[in-house]
Amino acid sequence: MNKEIVKQLVAEALEENEELFLIELTFSGDNKILVEVDGDNGLTLKECMRISRHIDQNLDREEEDFGLEVTSPDVANPLKVLRQYKKNIGRILSVKTNDNIAIEGTLVDVNENKISLEWKAREPKAIGKGKITVDKTAEIDYSNIQEAKVKIIFN
Repeated sequence: MNKEIVKQLVAEALEENEELFLIELTFSGDNKILVEVDGDNGLTLKECMRISRHIDQNLDREEEDFGLEVTSPDVANPLKVLRQYKKNIGRILSVKTNDNIAIEGTLVDVNENKISLEWKAREPKAIGKGKITVDKTAEIDYSNIQEAKVKIIFN
């Protein structure tokens, strides 16, 4: 299996819709190709089929048999690429840092180097008994993120 040809075919298919972006392209030993794609406004089944057809029609199964799967990311999987973070601004993320600190907050900003989260926390008053609600923020470098997942909330 010529991986460079497959990469080129995936790139061509994604160029047809600039809202789409590649998350991961993997090749397994048994000639299975997995293409994980997302879109700034989601990904339709029709787009997955279009990408799959473009790849399939430009590879020769007579020459080498292969399996092909074009899929959207699983909501339970961690975020992998910068564009996924950008599309999830305003949503709640659960982030685990490299030193195993868990932070959960609303994703408010994303740039090339880091993300910014905001949340509210209850803390003891400086004077007297009881607690007060305080606004918290954290900026986390991508290099310090072990895992970041969008928290799914059902209302």
